[in-house]
Amino acid sequence: MAQPTRGKKLRDYRNAAGYAFISPWLIGFILFSVAPMIVSLALAFTKYDILSPPEWVGLDNFKEMFTGDPRYWKSVTATLLFVFIAVPLRLLFALVVAILLNTRLKLTGLFRSAFYLPTLIGGSVAVAVMWRQLFGAQGAVNSLLSAVTGQSFQTSWITHPTTAIFSLVLLAVWQFGSAMLIFLAGLKQVPKELYEAVTVDGAGAWQKFRWITLPLLTPVIFFNLVMGIINGFKVFTEGMLVTGGGPFDKTLFYALYLYEKSFRYYEMGYGSAMAWVLLAVIACFTAALFATSRNWVHYESRGD
Repeated sequence: MAQPTRGKKLRDYRNAAGYAFISPWLIGFILFSVAPMIVSLALAFTKYDILSPPEWVGLDNFKEMFTGDPRYWKSVTATLLFVFIAVPLRLLFALVVAILLNTRLKLTGLFRSAFYLPTLIGGSVAVAVMWRQLFGAQGAVNSLLSAVTGQSFQTSWITHPTTAIFSLVLLAVWQFGSAMLIFLAGLKQVPKELYEAVTVDGAGAWQKFRWITLPLLTPVIFFNLVMGIINGFKVFTEGMLVTGGGPFDKTLFYALYLYEKSFRYYEMGYGSAMAWVLLAVIACFTAALFATSRNWVHYESRGD
């Protein structure tokens, strides 16, 4: 009977030691993640302007959001348009560049670093200023178009209602470096023996990509797609620094409008309600992707 008791004490000691080592992270997670989320959920049902105590209003914030706030639906439209255009283009561009860099090219390491650099600096104020200059009325884009076509271009791409959001989509696509590196890591895991086998059977480049590369990359595509959609719905920096949500709210992204409501108009209760709706929407899209992944994501260990 002594041996099981000694073993139980040893397990308890190891568990206690493990919790002691991770306690700084647990404390930080509870204080800075769980607690603010609980407070935010409570504030979503109140009218709160920071200066006065919260006033319980029930579902009024959600009713106002869905039925009485036209700018809210403009932010939803702008965000969905951005997600459905920028995310696929970014993944496609990252995949194409990863395939090119997976070949035996000279200075491949230099190219990888150069393509990854925009991801590191893409959210900075300096890049936002640069982007505004590039796509401004007197910017380099108009100068290049004028030189190529021989016509005068004076349109400011970031202030025109039709082109403003597409200039931000281009900025997002330009920051494809992280997805490219993940695709590149996935390409390195594809067995070369499979390519050699189908080469013997006379398969061309497209057949190799269609029947070997693409199926074996589906887990990586799935991961990049999930992360891209999540980050796409949370887009904030581009709209804040480059266009400020204009013109005519065409780039008023959801997170930017949430920020304005919370910290410019001090409607903290309304902003908290918006945050929880955003969380629910992201959760629904993510759950839908996971539900459909069994139909198109190939895992070798699962025998698909």
